[in-house]
Amino acid sequence: MILSFLMLLLASALLYFGADGLVGGSARIAFKMGIKPLIVGLTIVAFGTSSPELVVSVNANLAGNSDITLGNVIGSNICNIGLIVGITALIKPINVSLQIVRKDIFIMCAVSVLPLIMLIDGQIGRVEGVILILLLVVYLWLLIFMTSKKGNLEVDTEIDSIVKKSKPMWMNIAFIIGGLALLIVGADLFVEHAIEIARFFNVSESVIGLTIVAIGTSLPELATSVVASIKGESDISLGNIVGSNIFNILAILGIAAVISPISFGNITYIDLSIMLMFAVILLPLARTGFIIDRKEGIVLLLLYVGYIYILLR
Repeated sequence: MILSFLMLLLASALLYFGADGLVGGSARIAFKMGIKPLIVGLTIVAFGTSSPELVVSVNANLAGNSDITLGNVIGSNICNIGLIVGITALIKPINVSLQIVRKDIFIMCAVSVLPLIMLIDGQIGRVEGVILILLLVVYLWLLIFMTSKKGNLEVDTEIDSIVKKSKPMWMNIAFIIGGLALLIVGADLFVEHAIEIARFFNVSESVIGLTIVAIGTSLPELATSVVASIKGESDISLGNIVGSNIFNILAILGIAAVISPISFGNITYIDLSIMLMFAVILLPLARTGFIIDRKEGIVLLLLYVGYIYILLR
């Protein structure tokens, strides 16, 4: 069993470095093609941090473990807000100043309702998966359109440094291929050993998906947000988290469902409702002077710890 936990750590490292390579290579190529750094940041970088969730979820669904697929998405969205936003606010209060971020919080809340509706019949089918993907395309179009109209928005210095760091095209392609390879291998190891741990402790795969898998695949978001907060760019880190949560539902559930319908399994409406609750919590927190302070960060962390405790007890 110790070996399984060690393999999970190894898989997490592979997922993290795989996502980093994929994001870096893709962002630099996009910039060389003339795409603005801000749009690169709001799309490729923000959504690239969700690539571990995507690969793990699709891999799990192909293996017939839809509980891990659905649990990973729900658990990651809860983790992103409860754990990551909580930690980020503790490091430095989050000043929610960007208009585009505030709009995205409302979109995230609306998108979080979709799984509750689509799972009424017990599964998310291929048609519903296509609908989710189409909604993602619409969201991206609106995002790019609104961003293009606001040419004075600041760009995260980390994003700026990524896209402007000159590397040969072959090296960027190598980063993308290497990143994808690490993601695929890491995802396969993660799912395999997460299932072994679930069976050893006699807990359901849904619980493992909601906890260990969710936290492990959220490492890129955690690292990005902590670094951004230390640099005083917590606002943009919140934008990445919100964008990641939207991507998790629209892209990951959409793509996974198109490949193979996602069954409800042991995931309950309580889990889905808690995911929605964490999304809605950001609305009043972001409205209180447009700042998420340390006290509110502690509240988010306590709510997350309480949720994990209830799952594992």
